[in-house]
Amino acid sequence: MGEVYETLTLLRLQTRCGLEGIAGVTTYSEHCFDESLGAALKPLLPELLGRNAWNSDIIWQHLMSRYSCMTPKPQSAIDIAIWDLKAKAVNLPLYKLLGGSRETIRSYASTPLLNSPEDYVAFVHDLRAQGFDTVKFHVCCELEKDLALLDAIESSFGTSLPFMIDLEERYNRKDARIIAKRLEKMNCVWLEAPLVDSDLIGYAELRRHTSTAVLPAGNTLLTPGMMIQGIQLHAWDGLRTDVTYAGGFTAARTIAALAQAHNLPLELQSWGYTPSQAANLHLMLSIPNAMYFEQPVPYSSHEAYCLTPIRTRDGVIQAPTAAGLGIELDWQQARKDTLWQHQIGG
Repeated sequence: MGEVYETLTLLRLQTRCGLEGIAGVTTYSEHCFDESLGAALKPLLPELLGRNAWNSDIIWQHLMSRYSCMTPKPQSAIDIAIWDLKAKAVNLPLYKLLGGSRETIRSYASTPLLNSPEDYVAFVHDLRAQGFDTVKFHVCCELEKDLALLDAIESSFGTSLPFMIDLEERYNRKDARIIAKRLEKMNCVWLEAPLVDSDLIGYAELRRHTSTAVLPAGNTLLTPGMMIQGIQLHAWDGLRTDVTYAGGFTAARTIAALAQAHNLPLELQSWGYTPSQAANLHLMLSIPNAMYFEQPVPYSSHEAYCLTPIRTRDGVIQAPTAAGLGIELDWQQARKDTLWQHQIGG
């Protein structure tokens, strides 16, 4: 890949009674910043005027029936902002409104791409000093280079480091089986996205030939109807999704229930800026079958515009205590860096 441009699309919904709900969705692209999510929101936002934010399920169904080139990403942003509004209206952290009661969740450090196995080993030593006990590696996604990294991890940490490895849907079936077999000898929590999410037959075949836990990327198959096909084929050892991509809390809660009904974990992606992290964190805290929070590191690269960042302490994340998403944004600074903005109503 070339240099990755990350765009934060921020949405603010204001009510007649003075409350404000927010959402932030992180998108990724090469060559330029991706402005398409903002454009996809524009034709949906007029549908919100005059509606009651409490009726989030009715609003979600209505928005999903509108024409949209990016369904369900723009609906995700709207739904998250509405749930933020609802939680603020009753002065509760959002995870409690969603039915959650636990106040901590284990966290893993999600690395950037580094240049060499030695760089990764040094980075892990630094992460351990910061209190992380589990790491997910983003890697070159080339078999020989990735195997060399695994050798370095094993040589340096033995089985003392629980870790995940993310292959970004870039392996073929043959190479995926080779690296999965190699991981059987290590303290691997899961192998993520070795194949494209839609290759359900390939995933099922891979699982039959390895004891390594295998998860999808969770960026492509975004609806329960698509996921149930993978479950029926025994394609994965758990489900994976992102609240900011899958249709917001209204949709993601259905996916969480689907996973729980089939006795599967639901691991949520939270790579991205703090508003994206916060939305996924609140769903994690509200369900029993999410095991880990994904903490992008280094911290600062994804904390732009956030005055209340989410950070790991001693291997865990504490639940936010403020109402709603529980984050405060620096809107003045955000406006200075805005590519464009759109406003309706008021």
